[in-house]
Amino acid sequence: MSTAADSASTARPKTKQQSNNMTNPENPPYRQIRALYTPQTITIYQAYPPSIALPALATQSLSRVPTFKRTRMTWIKPSFLWMAYRSGYATKQNQEHVLAIEISRPGFEWALGHAVLSHIPGSASEDELKRWKNAVEDSCVRVQWDPERDVHGNPLAYRSLQVGLRGEAVERFVKGWIVGIKDVTGVMHDVKERVEKGDLEGAEKLVPVEKVYTLPEGVASGLGMV
Repeated sequence: MSTAADSASTARPKTKQQSNNMTNPENPPYRQIRALYTPQTITIYQAYPPSIALPALATQSLSRVPTFKRTRMTWIKPSFLWMAYRSGYATKQNQEHVLAIEISRPGFEWALGHAVLSHIPGSASEDELKRWKNAVEDSCVRVQWDPERDVHGNPLAYRSLQVGLRGEAVERFVKGWIVGIKDVTGVMHDVKERVEKGDLEGAEKLVPVEKVYTLPEGVASGLGMV
């Protein structure tokens, strides 16, 4: 989860991707969902230790993994590069494996339709703040918008979606939404190695091409997108 310190990190030289995104008049909106998806599914990313990742891959399931804690909030991320940043390209402790989990689009959209934003504007009234706190407490889905990242981990000018699931949403996720699970740890390591060698073009070619994911207007407005 990003902090103010993340956004204030020392900037490195911009990659081709970052330069294009920052200067192109077709810049993404401040809040937009970008993902790898098909007509039926969307790919989200999660990072786990071997004790969870390996049995999840073997069984193509999280519901049959005893070490996966359903009582905790679990965060799903459609952005490959945000997952790379968060996990240190699958090098941080307990995040040594990054899984690309293909889930059903109806499940994903159910989650967003039941989501509450993790932050409320500072200009909110006392009544609005009270209603928001009650909604956060009652909701099984939480949405947070954090700065999207380039291959260096630099924050970009627009946001990336993170979705937190708990309670009913976790049960739906592990029991009904998952279609397939792939290990993309090797890709993460390859991208990291190319970045460290200065081969930014090669690194960016390995990053999945994520397209704009359009939501019904009513759902989008609830997520602060319109």
